[in-house]
Amino acid sequence: AKRSADTLRPHKHASSGRASRGQAFPQCLAGIGASSYLRPHSSSIPAMAVAEPSRTGPPPRVFLLVFAILLTATADEAVAAGGLSIGINYGQIADNLPSPSRVSMLLRSMQVSKVKLYDADQNVLSAFLDTGVEFVIGIGNENVSAMVDPAAARAWVQQHVRPYLPSTRITCITVGNEVFKGNDTDLKDSLLPAMKSVYQALGALGLQGQVNVTTAHSLDIMGSSYPPSAGAFRPDVVPYIQPLLDFLSAARSPFLINCYPYFAYKDDPTGVPLEYVLFQPNAGVTDPTTGLNYDNMLYAQVDSVYAAVQALGHTDVDVKISETGWPSKGDPDEAGATPQYAGIYIGNLLRRIETKQGTPLRPAVPIDVYVFALFNENLKPGPASERNYGLFYPDGTPVYNVGLRGYLPPMDESDATRTAIHFLALIALAFVTLVLS
Repeated sequence: AKRSADTLRPHKHASSGRASRGQAFPQCLAGIGASSYLRPHSSSIPAMAVAEPSRTGPPPRVFLLVFAILLTATADEAVAAGGLSIGINYGQIADNLPSPSRVSMLLRSMQVSKVKLYDADQNVLSAFLDTGVEFVIGIGNENVSAMVDPAAARAWVQQHVRPYLPSTRITCITVGNEVFKGNDTDLKDSLLPAMKSVYQALGALGLQGQVNVTTAHSLDIMGSSYPPSAGAFRPDVVPYIQPLLDFLSAARSPFLINCYPYFAYKDDPTGVPLEYVLFQPNAGVTDPTTGLNYDNMLYAQVDSVYAAVQALGHTDVDVKISETGWPSKGDPDEAGATPQYAGIYIGNLLRRIETKQGTPLRPAVPIDVYVFALFNENLKPGPASERNYGLFYPDGTPVYNVGLRGYLPPMDESDATRTAIHFLALIALAFVTLVLS
């Protein structure tokens, strides 16, 4: 799996079953089969140190609380100034996750500035009041059909969006998730009308332009993705995607895609070079049409989506990565699902994103990415990998080191206690400043 990318021979693709055309851009590197550490390289990003109460003799609780409040106060300033350039998917299909108030402190201490939800959980949105963190909230597939009714859409926006603005920065609503992955024709037919109803509801409240409306797609909407310049949507989804792109263009909303190079590697670990999917040094592959060189699969996937969007007449719609990640554990037949590879993928992705560079096709447009996911989720159905995409275990312990610093406060830390300690910490800080001045 570690052969140089430029020496790979084309081969049959594990998902589509089509034979490679034998071009300079091997089909195995296209990553179209996406369904849905070794030690990190040196970096200026500090090592992750998540301060959960120690199991072998914790520091005094007051010290932890003061440290947490001071750290969070500093983190709030950093988030307001921009924070990390990467977002985090905060899934909650589990029965052992920390409370939203504790998660709020964890994410703020990590300087995470963008969070994506799959619903509009009021407890989460309330926990992030006045933090400066941007939120993408979601309407689940089960509710998409109901949103076709303008009255229902207005009621949803009134209940789940309006009460939290501007204190909680809701910037986008996703209507459905990977709708074209399944066979529900009614759901597919309802998607765009529902998006329009939600958009109109935002307009009635004067929120158009402040809150975007879009939907997230699985990469399997692509009929071809190799080379990237030949990217095209599946013929059966084009009748849906064409008017959807027209809407996104008019609403100035992004096209969201869930990209997982891991799936391409899992499907063909002997044919897909590990270095190519993990952002490690490799010769890369060259698109024979554009002459652009790709040294990682994720960027090739994104540019193939850009090509598909352009083929339908749009160069005015940005493509953003709503999900990408790598599982730290999987079933025996899930090759590469290890904490070592997960740490390499996420760590190298973080470093790429912090350079604020774009893909080879759009080098001046920084990649916008939401990592999947914040926690391992023990109730997710499917193979073992589905329950092991988290950066953290539910107790706040990091699954692997990716160079982030965070703090998960103790479970019994009440809001009143935090407020009191925050006040005392500010007094102490003022006193120390006065003494040192």
